[in-house]
Amino acid sequence: MSQQVLERILAGRIVAIVRGIPSTQIVSLAWALEKGGITCMEVTFDQSSQEKAQDTLASIRAIKGALGDRMCVGAGTVMSPEQVRQAAQAGAEYMISPNVDQEVIRETKRLGKVSIPGAMTPTEAAFAYQCGADIVKMFPAGLLGADYIKAVKAPLKHIPMTAVGNISVENCGAFIKAGAVGVGVGGSLANPKLVEEGRFDEITATARAYVQALRG
Repeated sequence: MSQQVLERILAGRIVAIVRGIPSTQIVSLAWALEKGGITCMEVTFDQSSQEKAQDTLASIRAIKGALGDRMCVGAGTVMSPEQVRQAAQAGAEYMISPNVDQEVIRETKRLGKVSIPGAMTPTEAAFAYQCGADIVKMFPAGLLGADYIKAVKAPLKHIPMTAVGNISVENCGAFIKAGAVGVGVGGSLANPKLVEEGRFDEITATARAYVQALRG
């Protein structure tokens, strides 16, 4: 199962990062993204309170319940083995973190899920892969630039890397050319203000623009 999920993430080249969207609005957002050609969503844990963390799990369950296999759902900002277990139980198919945590990676793999920890340096990326990561999230890629990703990839060609952080429609293609297998896009795509105002057609249009840029 994890291999199929991994192949789907790699084929799609983009994961929509959902942050600050309540579970009551998440399904409408998921349909808007799917309509625009994006089939991978990362719903992030808000570590500031237990209530917000629970809403993340509710969002994951809601997306899987409404869209089924049409949307490949993962959990983001996963910071502990317990959150890995909670997310997996809710239906998350992959775990994304902002850091490299050996125990989080091991628990993710133990449960048969795809592991995508976050790194910035070659040392962190190599260690994450050694621990069992399927893809290493290079963050903050937009600030480091595509040339940085290209430089890191040169000696680490064997490690699949995705670019996350300040990724735009204009620059996303450059990261693919630099060697990234995909990108993660947050607020410029899954915009909380647009969701709150019900402007889902705009979200769909932006999704289409990203998909087209990544294919080009």
